[in-house]
Amino acid sequence: MLHIHHVNLQPIVGGGEVYTRALTRALVDAGAKVTLYAHPSVRLWDGMDGPGIEVVRIENEARLLERLPARDALVLTQCPISPQGIERLAATHRLAGFAHMPMYQRSAEAFRAYRLVITVSRYCIDLLRSAGLERIYPEPVYGTADLARGDEPVTRRSPYIVDRRKFRDILIGGFGALAGIANRRAEPFRKQPGLTLGLVSLISPIKQFPELFSILAPILARRPSVNLEIFGLGGYAQVRDLRRAVAPLASRARFWGYQTNIGAIYPQLDYLMTGLPEKEALGLNALEAQACGTPVLAPDAPPFTETVLDGASGFRYRDPRQDGGRHFEQILDAILAGRARLDPRAAAREHLANFSYPALVERSRKLVAVLSDLK
Repeated sequence: MLHIHHVNLQPIVGGGEVYTRALTRALVDAGAKVTLYAHPSVRLWDGMDGPGIEVVRIENEARLLERLPARDALVLTQCPISPQGIERLAATHRLAGFAHMPMYQRSAEAFRAYRLVITVSRYCIDLLRSAGLERIYPEPVYGTADLARGDEPVTRRSPYIVDRRKFRDILIGGFGALAGIANRRAEPFRKQPGLTLGLVSLISPIKQFPELFSILAPILARRPSVNLEIFGLGGYAQVRDLRRAVAPLASRARFWGYQTNIGAIYPQLDYLMTGLPEKEALGLNALEAQACGTPVLAPDAPPFTETVLDGASGFRYRDPRQDGGRHFEQILDAILAGRARLDPRAAAREHLANFSYPALVERSRKLVAVLSDLK
């Protein structure tokens, strides 16, 4: 039985962590044994220990190197590793890993010492090849919707990630905690009348939300029945810039912070909105929404051409940087005029099957076979 030492030391939860959890289970169902090395502050890993899975809580790479076997372990990384860490792992172990960020305006040098580089979309595979990497797994290991993350009520929370190295963030975190205590008593999420568009995502630079909404928010603002609900958190600058971009919507744009009970959110959205495309690897939020029956509005470009079936699981619109949002505006007006809401589970069943958990297990079987032969 192949023993995979699976590494994700990220201290926050984003798409890569949700992907890691689903893949860990799929690798076990595909016949492997998995030890998952994960950051102790992330509660997403709670309850994962069981047959075939051991979760080891460690804070950093130094502890990882101490806990791994002395030599020849199969190490599969899901998070960035420092150059020094890569050098040490590559010298003594069989090192493979996922490239979760597309190689768009990024260097692929960190992956040259890896014996195998794996990624989650054809878009990312093409970019890795363009970067000159040779040891690339030739198929995308698509993710799946993993909605069982918690059952807490959806209430307003702080949208800020607190960096304890920055005094400003510590102040923001303190004020956010106080506000959170009050809001848990006072403000549960309720869908407002009208059309509800939503973001369910980390508010991170790769999403490019401020750039997107600097174009689209004025269009939304001219249609008073449209609301924008934002579920997720980000750094101070990212949240500040997004607030500025959606300011034309005034009180119709609401920030709810990070939520665990996302299965309760998607059914209350009329459409999920993605960010801009080129820095996005796949978009697990688009898969989650469709699995819940919520259609997606996304730019018509990779990787969304792989995940959103236009006219069935959502609508793809021309990149608004190219046409000032005119195509998006046409789609929005058709929706407001009464175009029937899409149901991805009915209209795109075969498409969604590509991103199901059974499909992930079958992809994992192939991956385990390749990893078993890795020299």
